[in-house]
Amino acid sequence: MKFRLLIMLVFCLSCFQKTSNAQTKPNIIVIVADDLGYGSLGCYGQQMIHTPNIDALAAGGIKLTDYYSGSSVCAPSREAMLTGMHTGHTFIRGNFLTDEKEDPAMPSDKTTLAELLKQNGYETALFGKWGLGGEGHGPETQGFDSSFCYLDQIKAHNYYPPFLYENGKKIKIKANANDGRGEYSHHLFAAKTLTYISNRKKDQPFFLFLPYTLPHGEYTLPAAAPYSSKDWKELFKVYATMISLLDSDVGRIVQALKDKGLFENTLIIFTSDNGANLAFAKFFNGNGPYNGAKFGLNEGGIRVPFIAHWNGKIKPARQSNHVCASWDILPTICEAAGIQRSSKIDGVSFLPSLLNQKQTAHEYLYWEYYNYNYNWDKPENNLPRNYLDSRAVRIGKWKGLQQNMYKDKNAAIELYDLSNDAGEKINLAEKNPEIVKQVQQVFKEASLPDPPFFPYTK
Repeated sequence: MKFRLLIMLVFCLSCFQKTSNAQTKPNIIVIVADDLGYGSLGCYGQQMIHTPNIDALAAGGIKLTDYYSGSSVCAPSREAMLTGMHTGHTFIRGNFLTDEKEDPAMPSDKTTLAELLKQNGYETALFGKWGLGGEGHGPETQGFDSSFCYLDQIKAHNYYPPFLYENGKKIKIKANANDGRGEYSHHLFAAKTLTYISNRKKDQPFFLFLPYTLPHGEYTLPAAAPYSSKDWKELFKVYATMISLLDSDVGRIVQALKDKGLFENTLIIFTSDNGANLAFAKFFNGNGPYNGAKFGLNEGGIRVPFIAHWNGKIKPARQSNHVCASWDILPTICEAAGIQRSSKIDGVSFLPSLLNQKQTAHEYLYWEYYNYNYNWDKPENNLPRNYLDSRAVRIGKWKGLQQNMYKDKNAAIELYDLSNDAGEKINLAEKNPEIVKQVQQVFKEASLPDPPFFPYTK
């Protein structure tokens, strides 16, 4: 009898321990805006567009000043974030802009952040834009228990889509009787998000990945009310409203977490997949003080906002100039969740920076950006099927940049001292030949010698 009681006691203690462990793991929400530049938020200096809810996250947590996206366009940036690899090692290194063919899929043997978290007791979900493969290659194949999303990035340009994908299955979106359009997709993603949070249990940690499409084009909205009285072009009114809508839904997410009693144990990350388009960078100062825009590897194309909030862990109203990038998110979240992960990645956890502790610095950050040409076989087209357009490296205060390489594979390397020239206006390459040699060495060692991704024949 005593033996039975002992066994029962051990069993109960074991169950309690498992529950206790689950409760101590933080919930994790990663919100990724689409084409939101460094200067597009109030907390990063924006004066024309109102973002009070995102600003409140920054005030209650930390913002990074030297955080970079994985690429200057969306698909490779997403792969970098989910796999912990920079674009010298990712499969996808550029966007495929075509309505005729589906984007290539990230290989299934890639280990994603969602898979690591799922293997360690997390429920995982994605609502928004996947952009890493079509049917049969969606989030459900890469570690996400639940998903509601666009698969192909080009289809995500339509905010009134005829269909979306839920857990890998095509779901038709009912057309509106008045105008024949479906529902505004972001509203659908926001509703899914809030329902998901309301259904969570405190003893089951979750990872919620929200690669929302705002404020990417097509630039359209049911209404541009907040800025309708402004003396701006309609395009700018709509764009500003898209950012404010995103901000409003961040506020709704925070409130839903509070209502459910989950806010205290949730790490919330807000960032962007690349810089703003040039028109918005100019009109709204959307990329802040930085030169360039989306599609380029100047600072304006890849330096983006990063905000983290975690009650009781991250001290409020902090700012860090730790130099890091989106491929660091995987090891950062794994460390926050107490998860072991492979050392064969490019990312370095910056959790110590978030927690105001001693931080390991990168030796360098590296990017390369490819253009892909589906019309390569047309007689009038003299460009190759795919080609390296540009590459860049940051080593401490130095930024090395090589651009327009499709015209000249040996294009001159530009060199900027970001500590004194954040706008990349003064090329110091001739005055610093030793630093240029370091840049050349990184270019040589950081990229796979035989990119595995093409020819693409689908």
